[in-house]
Amino acid sequence: MSHRNAKLTVHGRLLILERLEAGWTQSQAADAGGVSRATVAKWKKRYREEG
Repeated sequence: MSHRNAKLTVHGRLLILERLEAGWTQSQAADAGGVSRATVAKWKKRYREEG
């Protein structure tokens, strides 16, 4: 789910999660996606809990 002000689509969020699984740090993935490290941490936690 995304809102109209979202910086990334669902596809973009999945790309960040794939980068994390590939060994990127949260900071590296956040920089590449143009979002904060805290946002990446939130998405990672949500993905682990909800899939």
